[in-house]
Formats: sequence, C-alpha cells, structure tokens
Amino acid sequence: LLLARLPPLRWLPHYRWRAWLLGDALAGVTVGIVHVPQGMAFALLTSVPPVFGLYTSFFPVLIYTLLGTGRHLSTGTFAVLSLMTGSAVERLVPEPLGGNLSGIEREQLDAQRVGVAAALAFGSGALMVREDPGGIHAGAPGELGQLGMFALQLGVLSTFLSEPVVKALTSGAALHVLVSQLPSLLGLPLPRQIGCFALFKTLAAVLTALPRSSPAELTISALSLALLVPVKELNVRFRDKLPTPIPGEIVMVLLASVLCFTSSLDTRYNVQIVGLLPGGFPQPHLPSTAELPRILADLLPIALVTFAVSASLASIYADKYRYSIDSNQELFAHGVSNLISSLFSCFPNSATLATTSLLVDAGGNTQLAGLFSCIVVLSVLLWLGPFFYYLPKAVLACINISSMRQMFFQMQEIPQLWRISRMDFAVWMVTWVAVVILSVDLGLAIGVVFSMMTVVCRTQRVQCLALGLAEGTELYRPLRESLKVGVVLSPPPPLLKVPGLCILRYPSPLYFGTRGQFRRTLEWHLGLGEGGEVRWHDKEGDLGMTRAGVWLLPPSPILVAEPVRVVVLDCSGITFADAAGAREVVQLASRCRDAGIHLLLAQCNASVLGTLTEAGLLDRVTPEQLFVSVQDAAAHALERL
Repeated sequence: LLLARLPPLRWLPHYRWRAWLLGDALAGVTVGIVHVPQGMAFALLTSVPPVFGLYTSFFPVLIYTLLGTGRHLSTGTFAVLSLMTGSAVERLVPEPLGGNLSGIEREQLDAQRVGVAAALAFGSGALMVREDPGGIHAGAPGELGQLGMFALQLGVLSTFLSEPVVKALTSGAALHVLVSQLPSLLGLPLPRQIGCFALFKTLAAVLTALPRSSPAELTISALSLALLVPVKELNVRFRDKLPTPIPGEIVMVLLASVLCFTSSLDTRYNVQIVGLLPGGFPQPHLPSTAELPRILADLLPIALVTFAVSASLASIYADKYRYSIDSNQELFAHGVSNLISSLFSCFPNSATLATTSLLVDAGGNTQLAGLFSCIVVLSVLLWLGPFFYYLPKAVLACINISSMRQMFFQMQEIPQLWRISRMDFAVWMVTWVAVVILSVDLGLAIGVVFSMMTVVCRTQRVQCLALGLAEGTELYRPLRESLKVGVVLSPPPPLLKVPGLCILRYPSPLYFGTRGQFRRTLEWHLGLGEGGEVRWHDKEGDLGMTRAGVWLLPPSPILVAEPVRVVVLDCSGITFADAAGAREVVQLASRCRDAGIHLLLAQCNASVLGTLTEAGLLDRVTPEQLFVSVQDAAAHALERL
C-alpha cells in the first residue's frame, strides 16, 4: 500500500542520477522562476493578495512530487481554476461599492476572501464519502471532492470530459481571463463582473470608463506585452536551439520593479503596486467550515476541471514518453494536494499547460524537478520578497494575458476538427459558446451534457447490416460492400446470399435509447412489419430489399425471393444490453417463432448473454440456438434449410 501511495518509492531506486539530475535541476529552476511572477498574477485573478499565489506555487508542487505519477507534470496555479475561484470569491465577498477602504478594512476584506478561496481548495479536495469495512459513510460537506472520488475509484470520470470539451473550456476561459484583465491593464478601478454574461458586462464597463484610463499604467502594460509576447514566440520557435527557455516573465518583473522604484511611479502617477510580501509561511489552520455550505455548487466544477486537465496532460506526456499513470492515484494526489495546501491558505490548484510544456522543453525527466522548483519559490518567500514591493500590478495582468497563448492557439485545431468529425466540432463550438456567453461553470456543464447527447445520437444512427459469405473464404461481410464499385483497384470477392437465410449484424449497444431502432430495422429486414410491398433503404438509395430481406444490386432485376426461414443475429457489436434492450430481443424471438422464422444468436459476450438469460430468452429459444461464431450458426442454418 505504501508503494502504491508514494510513487517515489518505486521510481527513485531506479533514478538515473548522471543522466537525469542536471535536466531535472535546470527544468525545476526554470519552472520555479516562472512560478514566482505567474503565481502572483494568478492570485490577483483569484481576487486574493499576490503572496497567496506564491504559497499555491509551493505547497501543491511539493505534495504532488511525493504523490503524483505524472513524471513530466507541473502543478501550481492555473488560470482557469483561478478564474472560477475568483468568481466564487467575488460573489461571496464582494468589493464595497465605494471602494475606498482603510488599511484595516482592506486587511479584513482580504482575510475573508482568502478564507473563501482556501475553503474552495479544502472542499474540492476533501473526503466526504469514505469507505470502511462497515460500508460507505458521510463525513464533512465535501462530498463532491476528489478524495471522495478516489475512495469510490472514480478516476474513470475523466473520460467523460472529452478532448473537445476540455479544449473548448480552456479556450473560452482564456478569453474571460483576457477581458477580466483589461481594467488592470488600463488602470481602471472597476468592480469585477461575475455570473452569466460577465465578459460582455466587463467589456461594456471598460468601454464606458476608457476616458479615465491611467496613461502611466497603460504605458507599462504596452511595454510589458511588447516584451513578453515576442519572448514567448522566440521560446517556441527556437525551443530546439535554446539550452533553456528565456525567462521573459522574471526579466519583465525585475525591469518594471526597478523602473517603478527609481521613478516613484506609485506616488507620482498612482500606479498600483504589489506592496509588501510577508516573509515566511502562514500559520496552518483549518479553513472555515461555515463557508462550505455556500460553496457546494462550486466544488464539483472545480474538482472536475482540476482532475480533467491534470489527467489529460499526464496522459499526453505518459504516451509520448512511454510510461503509465494511475488515474485513481492522480485523483488521490490532487485531492491531498488541495486538502493539505488549503491549511496554508492556498487556493485551488492543478497541473498547468504552460509550465508543464516549459518543464519538458527545459529537459525535465521526473517529479524531482518539482523539488528544485520549490527551492526557487521558497527563496522568494524567505528572502527575496522585498524586491517585489514596487512591482506594478499591471505587469501581473500582462503576465496573465501572455500565459494564455497556448489556450488561444487551441482554436487553430477547429478546421481540422471539422474535417475529422462534425460531431466533435459541434461539441467544441457548443462548449466554447456556452463558456464565453454564460460562465465557465455553466459552460462546463453544458459541454458535458451535450457531449453525452452526441454519444447517444451516434448509437442511434447505426445501421443493421445484412451479411453475405465472401466467396472462397469463411468470412461474412456486409452485402453493401459488393456495391462499392471503383473504390478499390481490385474488387473484393463476390458475396454469396443463400435464399431463405438472413444474416444480420447490429453494431451498437442495445439499451433503452436504441431498442426502438433495433426493432424497426429487424422488422424491415425480416418483413415482420405491416405491408408486403418492396421497400428500399431509406438513405443509401443504392440497395433494394424485398419483404423477404434479400439485398439486390441496383442493375439486377428485382426478384421475388424465397421468404426468410432462418435468421442469424450476429451480436458481436452489442457490447452491452440493459433490461429494455434484452426484452426487445426476447420479443423478437417470440415474433420470429410465431412467423415460422428460426432465430439463431451468434457471438454474444458473457455479459450480454447473462442479461438476455435473466430477461427470459431461454423461454423462447433453446441453448442449441446459441453459437460462438457466425460461421457455426450459418453452418447449422444451411443444414436446416
């Protein structure tokens, strides 16, 4: 159990010190240098003082190093989570309308906001549903937390957040981040907009207040972006030639701090600065449980986004470098990370796209890089904090915007997604529009629901296939393949159709959503429905079918075929069946028996066969009508004919 819960005990004895240590050290220091300004920037996005971003760049990284299975994953502050957390903080602890607070009042407001942010981290990582020998019991109000998901082994939930949903969510959230930082870029003291249509409300407020922009902060923002954006492009374009990425953020922070100090921009032009960063660490304390009932609605979206982004990033790099990750251990790692870090006033955290990519580009090989990153952040917290006193907050806003580069560039994949899958394109667009127009939380919910609906729609669009024997082989293929003339250079062998025998394959799960379509297609093929006229396939237009279920090529004359006497149902494509679907098969068996059609079932998996048996199938058919392969069933049918 200890080896399972502490992955370093497994990989550290096999660590290649000479080959990997230097790369991990350089990558860790590089990521740590980026964590410092980025952590402070995302703290402002979370609506808490900058120093709490440094705490969130230290404790979660240290904990994930000990518990995580993603060797190349970099955790810490993440823009999307900061945006979601900030919305909850602003909703529960809004800025007073006047905005003019005394020093003591500002400290009290910040303390309340930090308490809400820490409670969100605690709640999203807490264990409410726990397993013990006596069963499953309820504990504290974190029932939607990641540790509860871990206890129930729900790491598989990450599969329900498809790639289009995650990418659309992060791209839409990046636009929210960009717009939310406009007041800081322009030096406008505007209240933060939250809830539905917040993006448009912020744009309207900025445009209205634009004449009151601060020329000094606007100049600082323009110069900062003029440095940060080209440096990021250089890092991407010359990533193979640079020994380590250029730390544009820390360079910009140092230059802006020196400029503000030497020019007294904070007093002469009222430029907003970071101020004093308290040294050391806060006293650990349990977040206020009184906040939990008010934030229950925010816990599930934060927990899902945390795990979905982290799990998808870990999977990408695990596949690239050929190692495996444990999704349930990842749940445990991120749950414990949020839970313990909340005791030190940290806000929700997860793996991050930008720093993970940076860690890999800088030569990181294992989780040991996280320790070197922690050393850099620790040095700032203990000794270097005073150097950031004069850092303009406008620079932090620029760092927030420039860090969204990768998220915005995900939109370049939309044309390719349109060519590959129109359904996935629709999922991407619906999620993105919902996130942009409504909010990140609602957009996530709409995206997941719509994605699930597309899965259901796909199962209902499958077509029951009539099979024929490929001449000279023992293989049965769809009869429609014999119509694809000119598609291949050498046509496949002709397919043989035995009069009186109909072999059908239903390539879809059989459940309440598909049972109606299953019934209609079987009636159509077997002539069990009303009417006896010749009917043609509804969409293709290239196949004809008589009442007896015989497929004909269009050039051939329409022949009156012998009625179906034996039908073989290939169940290899039915991966599962529920009670409604199983009853449909039982009813089909009854109707076939009444119509004088001998029904044979082939290639049912054990689960489906068990469900059919419980539904009463063996009251309608005998065990001799069940076969392990289509070939065996067809051979039996030929003997019967």
